[in-house]
Amino acid sequence: MRLSTKGRYGVKAMFDLALSYGEGPIALNSIAERQNISVHYLEQLFSSLRKAGLVKSVRGAQGGYTLAEKPQDITVGDIIRTLEGPLAPAECVIDDDNNECDRADCCVTRVIWEKIRDSINEVVDSITLQNMIDDYKRMNNKDTYMYYI
Repeated sequence: MRLSTKGRYGVKAMFDLALSYGEGPIALNSIAERQNISVHYLEQLFSSLRKAGLVKSVRGAQGGYTLAEKPQDITVGDIIRTLEGPLAPAECVIDDDNNECDRADCCVTRVIWEKIRDSINEVVDSITLQNMIDDYKRMNNKDTYMYYI
């Protein structure tokens, strides 16, 4: 299972916002430059993130985006599921009532896919943007921040 650029770039951009939490709105072109992501692509991602209530947009000359919640209240799972959809290794184990297979009760591989799905969700839901900030600060000299993850 691989994440698309939506999920990967979305996490990078949200981490970038989290580093500036409390400093006011951040323009997408600033994030784009630091993260080496096109502004147009970020606009698409942030449209979805805004609709999901993970970011707020501020219009005007000093406008941009801010996190809608504190960094400790937004998980990597929130971001990835918003941009990628459900995290599951197989269609049959997506948490959706419409995906029930008629062989689900006797399918041994379904048990494996459920365990993988649950493990992935447990990990991404246990990591917050604040955890990422804390890890980042431990990994880098506090005087020379690098914005790449």
